[in-house]
Amino acid sequence: MSGLRLPCVGERLPDRRIGPFDAAALEAYAAVSGDDNPIHLDERLARAVGFRAPPVHGMKLLAAFEPMLLAWRRDLFLARLSGKFVQPVTRGEAVTLTARVLRASEQEGVFLRLLASGESRAPTIVGEALMTLPKRVGGR
Repeated sequence: MSGLRLPCVGERLPDRRIGPFDAAALEAYAAVSGDDNPIHLDERLARAVGFRAPPVHGMKLLAAFEPMLLAWRRDLFLARLSGKFVQPVTRGEAVTLTARVLRASEQEGVFLRLLASGESRAPTIVGEALMTLPKRVGGR
């Protein structure tokens, strides 16, 4: 036994609200990520393809789960984070991140379902994360 308390199946993490994202935030993310797709930066282009404003980079939203997960359990390591992008969040919108424990064992780690929802409360990202226990040193 590691001595760590595993979370209970069904446990919900505290919700986290991020955003709203303005043009400067999207430009800054485009610069550091290398994702300078004009759909995220050009309002006229975004409107021309049917958005009310430029969409926020999906990876910016997915990455926001990492600090949420690490703040929840500093004694676990984030081993995997993935998500499916269901619908976009546009510039000016805030997003609510939620997570719930689906499985937890010392051998396999803690598997969580992640959900990001825009202001319409519709899912934006449906994802999952695997958090693992620290490796024991010296076989103990």
